[in-house]
Amino acid sequence: MGAVILLYTILLLFLHSSMAVLPTKRSYIVHMKHHLKPPSFSTHHQWYKSYLQSLTSSNKNSLLYIYNIASHGFAASLYPDEVELLRQSDTVVNVYEDTFYTLQTTRTPEFLGLDNLNSWAGRTLPELNNAVQDVIIGVLDSGIWPESKSFSDVGMSNVPSRWRGECQSAPDFDPNVHCNKKLIGAQYFVKGCKVSSSCSKEIESPRDYNGHGTHTATTAAGSIVANASLFGYAEGTARGMAPQARIASYKVCWNDTCAGSDILAAFDRAIMDGVDVLSVSLSNNATTYYNDAIALGAFAAIEKGILVSSSAGNDGPGISTVVNTAPWVITVGAATLDRDFPAFVTLGNGQKLQGVSLYSGKEMENKSLSLVYPKGNNSSSNLCLRGSLDPNMVRGKVVLCDRGANDRVEKGLVVKEANGIGMILANTPETGEELLADSQLLPAVAVGRKLGDLNHPPVVAGFSSRGPNAIAPQILKPDVIGPGVNILAAWPENVGPTSLDVDTRKTSFNIISGTSMSCPHVTGVAALIKAVHSEWSPSAIKSAIMTTAYNQDNTNSSFRDSAEDGIFSNPLAHGSGHVNPQKALSPGLIYNIRIQDHIKFLCSLDYPMDQIEAIVKRVNFTCANKFADAGQINYPSFSVLFGINSMRVVRYTREVTNVGAAESVYEVAVDAPSSVTVSVKPPKLVFKKVGEKLHYTVTFVSKKGVKTGNAFGWISWKNAENQVRSPVAFSWMTDLN
Repeated sequence: MGAVILLYTILLLFLHSSMAVLPTKRSYIVHMKHHLKPPSFSTHHQWYKSYLQSLTSSNKNSLLYIYNIASHGFAASLYPDEVELLRQSDTVVNVYEDTFYTLQTTRTPEFLGLDNLNSWAGRTLPELNNAVQDVIIGVLDSGIWPESKSFSDVGMSNVPSRWRGECQSAPDFDPNVHCNKKLIGAQYFVKGCKVSSSCSKEIESPRDYNGHGTHTATTAAGSIVANASLFGYAEGTARGMAPQARIASYKVCWNDTCAGSDILAAFDRAIMDGVDVLSVSLSNNATTYYNDAIALGAFAAIEKGILVSSSAGNDGPGISTVVNTAPWVITVGAATLDRDFPAFVTLGNGQKLQGVSLYSGKEMENKSLSLVYPKGNNSSSNLCLRGSLDPNMVRGKVVLCDRGANDRVEKGLVVKEANGIGMILANTPETGEELLADSQLLPAVAVGRKLGDLNHPPVVAGFSSRGPNAIAPQILKPDVIGPGVNILAAWPENVGPTSLDVDTRKTSFNIISGTSMSCPHVTGVAALIKAVHSEWSPSAIKSAIMTTAYNQDNTNSSFRDSAEDGIFSNPLAHGSGHVNPQKALSPGLIYNIRIQDHIKFLCSLDYPMDQIEAIVKRVNFTCANKFADAGQINYPSFSVLFGINSMRVVRYTREVTNVGAAESVYEVAVDAPSSVTVSVKPPKLVFKKVGEKLHYTVTFVSKKGVKTGNAFGWISWKNAENQVRSPVAFSWMTDLN
């Protein structure tokens, strides 16, 4: 008997040790040297498939995607030893593990001046509507809820004949029923996600089971819907920025899991399908451009004339938190609207606090209630985290919860489950006076850290990620800000407004906040510009949006920052300013950027040549004429770094193209801090004809004795019709003696 037990024990130990060292497959993206395809293979697909099988022990199901445009290569599910074999091959440029991205979670058109247009850039409103119907917006997100009225195609013309996309069939998605002249494409990409253990077990379908994708798509281009609201809040007419534009949905996110390999595959397909603008409200913390699926896909997109709009991230107000910072992407931060949802709390001493709320259930009794702040031995109780509240302490009381660490709506659920009857959600020093309204499951009010009042929109949202750009600090990011706080847009009726599993309420519209919401606003504006100026490049459209952005709130004061107790914002938070659609149609001058200039930019980052090759997908390029520093690219804004090698003088040359009238004359105006002298030559630009290009050189000189830190200014080219403004961020990397 003892021998049997000993043998059984040895067997268990053997099995345990075997399981401990057993390698697992993970998904990888493999960049190939496209030009080395042997002539024996008729297609790259055949070559990649055969090549993978010859080098690895993987079965045929290991190949996930073949990339044709967004990248040259494939995605595969591989064991570690197979990855090493691929990396040793002369035909492989790079192999990197799949990374995962996160979602960056009416009155907006009115706030942007789009509700009462009679003409725009010389076109009547009917002419503009007809032109916009030829623009196709691709949305990479969590899918689509096709039954929403925001996807109505009433009055729309036939789908543009150049469209090559499709609507995929699925158990819950019938292309013949769910797609129309408005929603012209709906596809899903899940192969990379399925390799991950965190992938949501959804039906494999284009349908949205999260809400994020439906909200962003309709913010960009939702059809006009009367009597829209969230349980009576924000009641009015809902419409996207470009309500006549077509929408193509590319589902890459499965709940909160968005695999880079799926994102790159969606870029590949969207480019082939023929989209004109891409909206990508996703991000991760990539530290280089060559292993970032969004940067890779966006580079391929701009080569085909497709503008890519991306969210700046929701990790503000920390410095260098901005994401999606490639200069070929327009990076959008978030600001408030001129709309609020006021709610009030009266304390026992008679003091009245004003906050915001979207609670729509049964009202509380009009009587005094006990208020408890659960900051005891449990360090997480003040944050109202799961399992942190003592029901005996909070039962029948209003609970004061600090913001941070978990979702705001989850805090409300935690209080409710602990038998609290209400919640006051208080901001912390990190969130300042930023007020975000939520459709909580119990009576709740969000209040600022102080009693200060920031009711002069737009105000920069505290959550909006900030510069400097961590990858290329000479490129100022974010580029612009747009409405991203308390935004009303369409919502799936199978998802409660809090997105919590216990929330069974149904609504056709929801109000949420994030740079995910500001991004599609700019996407829609870009679509309008594309409709009027179909010949403009993505960089020209981006330049028009940036140089016409405004920098004052509705009291004609400089923007304020909700995360900094109402102090003035700066370009590291708001970039060039707040998007101004009407002026962006007629910017006067634009800064164009050629593909070869982007290559010079990449070379200036001192990336290995094979990594640059992975981005630009070509071998016939050289870094011999690279920029001396990344800031030499023809960007519409400036980020000037002093102190590198004790340098006090920085000089950049820019090229501007006249897209206004012939015989236009512009004179320069400069605003700079006292610690810097700025000279611009020539001080006047005289354009004889439309399309003419002229250059100017700006020299920035730092005074001695300046300490490490930041300062800001601007350069503007002006005439009677236009003001072409570029923000300047100055950074002293070291003290200058």
